[in-house]
Amino acid sequence: MTIEENELEIIEEFSMFDDWMDKYEFIIEIGKELSVFEDKFKVEDNLIKGCQSRVWVQADFKNNIIQLSADSDAIITKGIIALLIRVLNNQKPEDILQAKLNFIQEIGLEEHLSPTRANGLVGMVKQIKTYALAYMAKS
Repeated sequence: MTIEENELEIIEEFSMFDDWMDKYEFIIEIGKELSVFEDKFKVEDNLIKGCQSRVWVQADFKNNIIQLSADSDAIITKGIIALLIRVLNNQKPEDILQAKLNFIQEIGLEEHLSPTRANGLVGMVKQIKTYALAYMAKS
C-alpha cells in the first residue's frame, strides 16, 4: 500500500470514534500491536530527541525499502509511533521524504496532544525522515 492509502485507512478507522477518550484508547491498542523491539536496538542513537518519553526508532534498508521498528516506555507514545510506522513502513526513502502525513491533522491528533507529546511527534517524524534521507543518499 502507498503512504496515502495507509493514511486514508487510519483516517477511516478514527472516524468511527466521536469521543477523544475513545481515540486515545484506540491509539493505545495500536501501540500494543507493535512488533517486538529487540533490546539491542534500545541505544542512544535510536532514541528520539525532544520527546518526554523514551522512544526508539530503528530503520533497516533492503531492496530500496525502509523497514521501521520502534518502541516506547509510554503507552500513548507507543501508539503514536505505531501509527507513524503503519503509514511509513516498507516505503521507498523518496516517498517517505515527500510524505505530508496529513492523517495527523485529519484525525485531530496534533491538537489533542500535550505540548511535550507534540514535540515528540515532530521528533519522531524528523528522525524517520532523516533515516530516509540517509538511505536515499546511499542508494
